[in-house]
Order: sequence, then C-alpha cells, then structure tokens
Amino acid sequence: MQSLRGTKDILPNEIANWQDIYIKVQQLFNICNYYEIRTPILEQTDLFCRSIGNDTDIINKEMYSFKDQGKRNITLRPEGTASIARAYIANKMYKNGKISKLWYLGPMFRYERPQKGRQRQFHQLGIECIGSSSPIADTEVIRIANKILQIFCLNNYTIEINSIGNSKEREKYKEKLKEYLNQYKKDLDEDSKKRLDTNPLRILDSKNLQTKQILYDAPKLKSYLEFTSLNHFDQVCKHLTYLEIPYIVNNKLVRGLDYYNYTAFEIKTDQLGAQETICGGGRYDELIEQLGGPMTPSVGWAIGIERLLILIKSQLNNQIKPLNIYVIAKGIEAQKQAWNVIRIIEECQINFNLDLTESNLIKQLKQANLLKARMCLIIAEEETKYNYITAKWLKNGNQEKIELSYLKAYLNAHKYLLKN
Repeated sequence: MQSLRGTKDILPNEIANWQDIYIKVQQLFNICNYYEIRTPILEQTDLFCRSIGNDTDIINKEMYSFKDQGKRNITLRPEGTASIARAYIANKMYKNGKISKLWYLGPMFRYERPQKGRQRQFHQLGIECIGSSSPIADTEVIRIANKILQIFCLNNYTIEINSIGNSKEREKYKEKLKEYLNQYKKDLDEDSKKRLDTNPLRILDSKNLQTKQILYDAPKLKSYLEFTSLNHFDQVCKHLTYLEIPYIVNNKLVRGLDYYNYTAFEIKTDQLGAQETICGGGRYDELIEQLGGPMTPSVGWAIGIERLLILIKSQLNNQIKPLNIYVIAKGIEAQKQAWNVIRIIEECQINFNLDLTESNLIKQLKQANLLKARMCLIIAEEETKYNYITAKWLKNGNQEKIELSYLKAYLNAHKYLLKN
C-alpha cells in the first residue's frame, strides 16, 4: 500500500524540524500576544463557497468535498482564514469587545498537481488579527511574517504589497478592465479567457508572457481607488518604511480569494521554482459579517510549512536527538528492578531507551552503540542481588558500580556529560 498521491509521511528523523518551527514561532507569538487556535479539519462546504468565492480556482477545481452519512455537504478545509472566522462567530468571541490575535498551524487540502513544495495535503502557519481597521494592524502582521523569516535566517525574499480597494471600487475597475481586455480576447491565454467573465482581476497575475504584454497598457486599479483606500495603503507603506522593512508596490498583485480588501501582500522568493510565494495575506473587513457575524475588520496571512522547510533545508539537522542512557536488564528480577531505575531517570529528565530485545549482553551493548547512547545502565543477577547498578560509559569504556539509592544523585551530577 502506498500513500495517496499528493500526501507524504513525515518520518521521525524529520519531525524534529517541524517541532523546531513550532517552538520558535510559538515563542515569537507569545511575545506578540497572539494566541493559538485549532479548528476542525472538516467544515461545511458552504463556509468556503460563501467566503472564498464561487469563481475562484479553489472552489471550482481544488476542494475535497463529499456528502457524509447524514447527507451533509462536507469539505476538508482548503485554507485557514474561513475556519477561524467561523469559529470567531460560533463561539461569540466578539462579545468580549477585544481585538483577537490568533495563530494556527495545521493541515489544509487542495486537489492540485503535486509539485515541489506543494502537496494535496499541505500545512500552513497563519495569523489573524481580528477586530482592528487600523493600518498599524496590517503593518504588525507583515512585520511578524518578516520576523519569522529572519528567525530562520532567510534573506533572499521580496515583500510585495498592493491596495485592492473595497468591493465597490473593484466592481468599477472590473468593468473597465473587462472592457479593455475584450479588445484582445482572442490573444489571451485560455485561463484568462475563462476568467474574463468570472474573475477578471485574477488575469492581472497571469504568468503567460503574451497576456502580460497585453496587460501593460491596461487600466490600473489604483486609478479607481478613493481617499480611504489610498490613505490606508499610504499609512501602511509609511509604517513599513519607518521599520526599515523593504517592500515593493506591485500594482498587479491580487489575491486568489474573494474576501480580501484594501491591503494585499505576498512574500516571494526565487528559490522555490514556479512556487515562488512563501507567504500571502491581506485585509478582509467584510468576511465575518458575510458569514453572519458583526462587522469586524481583520487582517492576516499564511505561510506554507513545506515551502519554508525547503528554504531552510541547509539549517536543518535530520538526525534523531542523541540517546543519553540505554537500560539493559538481564533476567526476570532485573527487569522488575529496571522499572525503579527508569523512574529515577525520568525524575532526572534524561532521555533513555529500554532494551526490549532480550539478546545477549554483547549484542545489547552493540545496539546501544548503534543508537549512539552515551551510557549504559546494566542490571543483571549480581546487580539485583546486591542492589546496585553498573554504569558503563560507551565512549571510553569506563564503568562503575552505583548503589540504587545513590543513582539519582549520580545521574544529576553527570547530567552535563550525558546531554553534551
């Protein structure tokens, strides 16, 4: 049996890298007063249709949806923001009147052609700042994304930002854009032809060279933005400049989800091939109200963990952590005594491995060496009879007898040698 195409087993020698990411971002989020939230992987299909937009690729091509035994339309979540918005409403988190700063890390699901850094089950780290309309909130989430990439010593990336205005401004612009593109309809690539009537804004980020050339003289979205949109974006840019966070204004940047307004941004790198975006996000002031909650301005982003792992590969150490103690017990009485020894090791908070092979002592010591253990604690017939433990240091072969009552003090005294 093989894993499904587009899914991947994360093996023990890789898990340490995932844990490292979790621990480091958790530390940063604790400092910035963001709280972790975990939402179900399964959601009602309608949640994503109402939030993401019916004319998006995610809804039309990529969702894993099915009917459950109760005949309900269920979808494996393709992204995190809609689920967070639903949880915010369902749990009446707005009642405390406070701004909610939330973060999450978990699996998402999209039916796409698997590529490097893009699986059908993939993982996203994301944050949502819910309840603030201030440009400072936009700046803060971009600053945190930038900080995370710096924590992992990344520097070869670009932050691109744009203002996509509000829904009314975009509707006016869509009409002008369609009017312009209809003149060149026959020359557009096939995807752009389909999007012309359904989601024309998505044509702006087409990778097709001929379409990009046509777009060169197209109307600019910025020309249709009014004071509030322009001022909000201007404030975000000024804050980023003050923070000395480099950015590029990309007038063609639009996000593939319908709920965004005002600020949209992406962090891109040339180290991922075609999958150049490592982080994407923006402001979504109308989403929570659309889903039945109160008017709640919000902003957030998501980072692809698999892509992040590719970028920080040179820093990673795909090794299972060294083993400190290997416990060998020979005989029934010795095995009983081993439980007392293990209890002491656990109290000292030192990692260990209990031999389960019941092989001869030479083979057990060989196994301890293969696992790169620093010390063996050996309990055999004589040790059980006289209530002591034999401690054997594998690097130099030295060994000594330790009374069981003194074992805890001995391990604590040698903890530095065991762990370094």
